[in-house]
Amino acid sequence: ALPACVPVYEQDCRIQLLDLPGIIEGASEGKGRGRQVIGVARSADLVLLVVDAGSGKADRQRELLEAELEAVGLRLNQKPANVYFKRKKTGGVSISSTCRLESINETAVAQILHEYRIHSAEVLFREDCTVEQFIDLVEGNRKYVKCLYVYHKIDMTSIEEVRRIAALPHSM
Repeated sequence: ALPACVPVYEQDCRIQLLDLPGIIEGASEGKGRGRQVIGVARSADLVLLVVDAGSGKADRQRELLEAELEAVGLRLNQKPANVYFKRKKTGGVSISSTCRLESINETAVAQILHEYRIHSAEVLFREDCTVEQFIDLVEGNRKYVKCLYVYHKIDMTSIEEVRRIAALPHSM
């Protein structure tokens, strides 16, 4: 089934809710119309992931959903690295930073740029970032979006499990 669209109006603000079919394992590779479903999620400003707390597999479901969305370039509850990156036509690669780099070094940056066939660019690190974050920046097609995890069937689980879930970040 295709996504169901429900327009909602709240205090003169138009909110559009999209109910997407369940994301299954392999959806990022096109299994079960997964790319169509996930493609719609890329246009969202907020993603609500509904997880079944009563099945005893809530953590596995959450990891699966995160992995499928990550595979198509959605970064949940993350912020892009504070790194200035600009391709240039000439002039070689210029790498500088205003902070101490611990997760990445200039050699790794130069190697990544070489792998992407970027031979002229300006890179300014305003904060430390990981290799993965820098690759996301170079590729430029990542979408950073807020995500809330909503647990249903919570009444079918123990009070200890409810407390554990309640303590998880971005969970309701």
